[in-house]
Amino acid sequence: MTTPSAAVPNRLALYLQLIRWDRPAGWLLLLWPTLSALWLAAGGFPGSHLLVVFSLGTVLMRSAGCCINDVADREFDRHVQRTAQRPVTAGRLAAREALAVGAVLALLAFALVLTTNPATIALSVPALAVAIAYPYAKRFIAMPQAVLGVAFSLGIPMAFAAVLGEPGRIAAAGGGAAAWGGAALAQAVPPLAWGLMAGNLFWVLAYDTEYAMVDREDDLKIGIRTSAITLGRLDVPAVMGFYGVYLGGWGLLGFAQGLGKPFALGLAAAAAQALWHWALIRNRSREGCFKAFRLNHWVGFALFVGIAADLALR
Repeated sequence: MTTPSAAVPNRLALYLQLIRWDRPAGWLLLLWPTLSALWLAAGGFPGSHLLVVFSLGTVLMRSAGCCINDVADREFDRHVQRTAQRPVTAGRLAAREALAVGAVLALLAFALVLTTNPATIALSVPALAVAIAYPYAKRFIAMPQAVLGVAFSLGIPMAFAAVLGEPGRIAAAGGGAAAWGGAALAQAVPPLAWGLMAGNLFWVLAYDTEYAMVDREDDLKIGIRTSAITLGRLDVPAVMGFYGVYLGGWGLLGFAQGLGKPFALGLAAAAAQALWHWALIRNRSREGCFKAFRLNHWVGFALFVGIAADLALR
């Protein structure tokens, strides 16, 4: 019989398992493009406040997304080898309790956003909506990874809004302190932000297709849709094409902003990793595909270091 004193640590362990605390790759995949956007928007270090808001907010929102995903997919996950022992799927945590944990985490993330400005707060609403919608996309959309791409990329325009969307800055640019319509949002989120977001979406397509390749056999049996199933034998060349669009797009945008050799080195390091991932996934083994997915955050890290170093040396 479990004593009350032992119940709390056991519950905490379940919550940590629920939010994948032991698997930081998920929130790192969100973190690096968001920090890259922060640095580009600020022209260098964005300040400790925004660094804390977006770093901690990324961890909180990814954790909340895990809670929503596990509840939505609990009937599917029991048929997938890799996910059958997740707390909700295995019956060790009630769906209602998992959703409550996710709600608390999302509210904490929103509290952080409230310390920024109206433009960032406005963008957080669609970001939350897409995060909630994603787990259900695989029931209706042939490539639900595209929806995840939007969810995992909205931190980029939010980062630009947090830096450029201060009311004083908007007013100085002629928007007026109270002019919080489309024109003011356009000033807070320039075309560069949307271009980076579009490029990042292709990176998400690349690594989440690798992830889907791990579960393809199980997913075919239970009848859900993924990019790995939709692409079929074109999965490997498609993944490499996605990498190419992502790296090419970010490269062009970075060089257009005047970034130089440090950025080029970061871009080259990211491209080298993408080529290594091709070697890991070309035979479509579960182990190779999962390793490629799990290590993908180093691709984003390489680009972030290149951007931060370049701006620091100006």
